[in-house]
Amino acid sequence: MTAAEHRRILLLGAIIALAPMSIDLYLPALPTLQQALGGTAAQGQLTLSVYFLGLAMGQLIYGPVSDRIGRRKPLYFGLALYALAALGCTLATDINSLIALRFLQALGGCAGMVIVRAVVRDLYTPQDMARVLSMLLLVMGVAPILAPLIGSWVFVAFGWQAVFGVLVAYGLACLIMAAKYLPETLARPGEALEFMRVLKGYGRLLRHRRFMGYALSGGIAQASLFAYIAVSSFVFIDFYALSPTQYGLLFGVNAFGLILGSQINNWMLTRYRAERVLRSALIAYSSFGVVLALVVITGLGGLPGVLIPLWCCIASLGFTFPNSTAAAMAPFGDRAGMAAALLGTLQYGLAAIASGVVASLHDGTALAMALAIAACGLISVIVLRVLTGKLAPF
Repeated sequence: MTAAEHRRILLLGAIIALAPMSIDLYLPALPTLQQALGGTAAQGQLTLSVYFLGLAMGQLIYGPVSDRIGRRKPLYFGLALYALAALGCTLATDINSLIALRFLQALGGCAGMVIVRAVVRDLYTPQDMARVLSMLLLVMGVAPILAPLIGSWVFVAFGWQAVFGVLVAYGLACLIMAAKYLPETLARPGEALEFMRVLKGYGRLLRHRRFMGYALSGGIAQASLFAYIAVSSFVFIDFYALSPTQYGLLFGVNAFGLILGSQINNWMLTRYRAERVLRSALIAYSSFGVVLALVVITGLGGLPGVLIPLWCCIASLGFTFPNSTAAAMAPFGDRAGMAAALLGTLQYGLAAIASGVVASLHDGTALAMALAIAACGLISVIVLRVLTGKLAPF
């Protein structure tokens, strides 16, 4: 790869990392933030759930728009909206205002998720796309390692408002760098935007068994990650009595597993097709999820007994994200924006459901989190088998 390509991948990774940064950075402050704004624990967790919902809904708009007018303008709009909403979060005086602003922040931030995937599909073959997405996951993986550490330090030193101030600066930096270094990658404009044509396009994707099989199996597995994120600060800070700094370190160690998995995946893609690697990863993920649930139910091993299978689950997701995305989008080079949008909507719609369910069932222990991870792993394997007819790993 040339220096320009490496720079482009770093930029694309920084843009797509906007979503996890916007979640992970403020997790250490979430229990305190919710109390400071006069909210309940459920309302605090709702600031995560509505963010997932905004990510899911907004992508349906950016996808067809980016196929019609190009990738750059929708990206600029989304990043600007993201930064403005983050600025509003710093000024929030009650929990309901923060919930609404988090939704707007997600509507802006999701532009990067759609358009980065579409840009990668514009520029690379399906097999190369999986490898590039693994490299992007390396860049993205730095976010959940550093974000809780930065978030806990900023929160302790300056208060929760400063955490959102960091997100304002990050969004503006991505906007400036995209304007300077990201070229237009759409070869030619698409058809004029018509509501019924867009609906029919999404309908064709929803009826495509390959697309839905890989999108849903990867999305369900990914949803468990966000279910973990939604309650992890309450589980580890309140139940296991870790400090915000210790929680940030723990979160970073788990995120390192995600990075490690993605880089082993990059090596495996030189030997095997993305679909084969994905099948193996989902089987491994579901197995570790069952072990995690059994450990939590029986109480064996205490905190270390929970952390080991949890780390293995998260590391397995380093294989599922790039491979499910590449496998789902492979047939849709001419509709990359729309395919990326529906893929992201399904993934984050499932994340919103999973995080909301886990938050509502959270009883102060790790049980709801563990059961959600195990259930998502098993369901993802079943969905892949039913919709694609494939399950054997190799």
